[in-house]
Amino acid sequence: MAVTAKMVKELREMTGSGMMDCKKALVETDGDIEAAVDYLKEKGLAKAAKKAGRIAAEGLVKIAVSEDGKTAAIVEVNSETDFVSKNDEFVSFVDDLAKLALTAESDDIEAFKAMSFGEGTVQDALTAKIAKIGENMSIRRIAKVSGDVISSYIHGGGSIGAIVVGSGEATDEVKTALNNIAMQVAAMSPQYVSRNDISDDELAKLRVNTIGSALNDPFTLPKPILNALLDKAVDGVWGEDDVNVLAEKRADKGFNFNYLPNFISEEGKAKLAELAVADKDEITGNKVFLGLVEGRISKQLKDICLMDQTYVRAEDGKQSVAKYLESVSKGLSIAAVVRFAVGEGIEKKEEDFAAEVAAQQAAAANK
Repeated sequence: MAVTAKMVKELREMTGSGMMDCKKALVETDGDIEAAVDYLKEKGLAKAAKKAGRIAAEGLVKIAVSEDGKTAAIVEVNSETDFVSKNDEFVSFVDDLAKLALTAESDDIEAFKAMSFGEGTVQDALTAKIAKIGENMSIRRIAKVSGDVISSYIHGGGSIGAIVVGSGEATDEVKTALNNIAMQVAAMSPQYVSRNDISDDELAKLRVNTIGSALNDPFTLPKPILNALLDKAVDGVWGEDDVNVLAEKRADKGFNFNYLPNFISEEGKAKLAELAVADKDEITGNKVFLGLVEGRISKQLKDICLMDQTYVRAEDGKQSVAKYLESVSKGLSIAAVVRFAVGEGIEKKEEDFAAEVAAQQAAAANK
């Protein structure tokens, strides 16, 4: 498949990687965006991949909760500008859609837009709002959840919405705890409730990416492995300058080797990474290296799994969400979590006013 500039731009925005790195990743994966993201992760080039995408579109997220407190619905409606998203009529419209979503039979957005609303359907009402307000809008997604006890949280007036479903008795203490967790979900954006929600395939991919990232960043490897690679590098692989720098730093007993990468050329770093990748079988058989990999995987899981995350209001700064919930009620558990952020993954058109003025002047001159 031919790699286009649009594909490179999309991958760059998803990962934060350099343009040439993105192009190479797409070439290596035959234009497969998801495979290219994994490629960049494995090579240690993706700087912002945990991330879901650039948040750029305007709009609102609203939540409605049933009277018995056991069902909640969340809806995201996008607009072109922040000005419209603060319009009272738009806000009221989104509120009404959230209430309607409580009665939806599924999260299917097309089925939702076909539901009765006012004198027509939801889609009819949306079309009327677009005509009246004069700006394009879209109902992007909805979700509906039910359970023993539910808490929700809206941040920033509607920029982020989170719903937490708990299993257990709906006491005041439990409701307060779940409200705290809803705020945590809004702030920390976990991808899973617990490690048990991650499939074997996803864990295997995480392990492969972590190993690849470690090998492509050899200066972070355990010292015995790094030193063995450095010995190979000076034996006809590195250029004279890098060889001399390493000899000088090794001779300096007071030198902190954590700073060695600052003195090695980019070419030297790349060649060292190539040596590490070439020695993959040997290195991955090293118990110390495997311990490093497991440690890095565990750290990533603490970031993406709600129950493993550090509770943001923990007094000791260490208590996990799981431990916090246990301290509130032994039988309390999280059954489901939903989080919507306005514009998540949608690219907003960037206006270049200087270019626009120049184009208008050029057009006027050609008349």
